[in-house]
This record gives sequence, structure tokens and C-alpha cells, in this order.
Amino acid sequence: MFTCKTHFMKTLEIKQSKFIAHIIAYNQFAELLCTLKKEHPKARHFVTAFRYINEYDQIVEGCSDDGEPKGTSGKPSLHVIQGNKLINIGVIIVRYFGGTKLGTGGLVRAYSDAVNDVIKISQLDSYLKLEKLDFLCSYDKLGKIEYVLAKFDVTILSKEFLALDIKVCIEGTKEQLGGITSELDRKIRF
Repeated sequence: MFTCKTHFMKTLEIKQSKFIAHIIAYNQFAELLCTLKKEHPKARHFVTAFRYINEYDQIVEGCSDDGEPKGTSGKPSLHVIQGNKLINIGVIIVRYFGGTKLGTGGLVRAYSDAVNDVIKISQLDSYLKLEKLDFLCSYDKLGKIEYVLAKFDVTILSKEFLALDIKVCIEGTKEQLGGITSELDRKIRF
């Protein structure tokens, strides 16, 4: 599976209708939709599709035709992101009507092509399931621990400085976290 961490945009024009496709990380999806509705007040439709993994490791999917004929825009957009094995992303297609009706088949092709075009120019990353780990360490060991964490390329989410210890919260893959705990136990003995 793949994911997209930054915002990409591509415009497709068919018979004077503009299809402006956006792809973004799911956690920024709702905010981008609000922004686009303010930036494009004269747009006719804001078609959406999304896929993400919830806290129970289930894939959640959804889409909206936003006034287009049922099944001609949201579903085809969702099928494209499913077919490209994308996860934790959302797509928004802003449509300006050009005056010529495309028909149901034309709409399906247009929305599918718009999403495919924006995926082609996007920088996709492999999806890695991340887990969190909290632990306590003494103040004098923090420097060594940060060195080990950097070596394993994990993210330090927070450091809470308590009276006697520091509570460190990190995020990484299961393999990274397993390697870190064994290395810390072996070298630092905190």
C-alpha cells in the first residue's frame, strides 16, 4: 500500500469543463475541502473520495457525488484510489461546468482520468503501520537514548520532564521499536 503526505493538484479540461483534482493526506482532507469551497465559490461540484485505516486496523472508505448523477463521480474516484492501493489519503475534484453535458459515461471517464492524473504527479510513499511506545529514562541517559532513537530513525513525539525521570513517547514501525528496546536494554540499561 502507498500513501501521500503532501498536497498535489492537477487540472483536466474536457469540453470546456474543468476538473481540478487534489490529493492530500487524510488528516488534512477536511481542512482542504473547506479551503477549496472558499477559494472556488463558483465551482459547481466538489466530488470527494477517501480511504484510511482506523484505530482498529480496518480500512474505512467513503465518497460523495456532490450533486453529480449518482455513481458517476465519487465511486469512480474511489475505485481509482483503491486500484492504486492508496491508503490514508483523500481526493477532492473541483468541477467547473463548461456548458456541455458529458453524459454518465463521460463523467465516469472524466473523474477517473482526473484522479489518475493527479496520482501520476504525486510523490507516493510506502505505507508503514506505526506504533507508539512510552518509556521512562533518567536525565543522565537522555543523550544516549536520543542517539539510539536517531540511529533507528524513529520519531520522538514528546518528552515530559518529571521530577525524577523523563517520560519519552516515540513512534515507529514494530520492527524499529523492537530493535530499539533490545538495543536500549543491552547498551544503556535504563
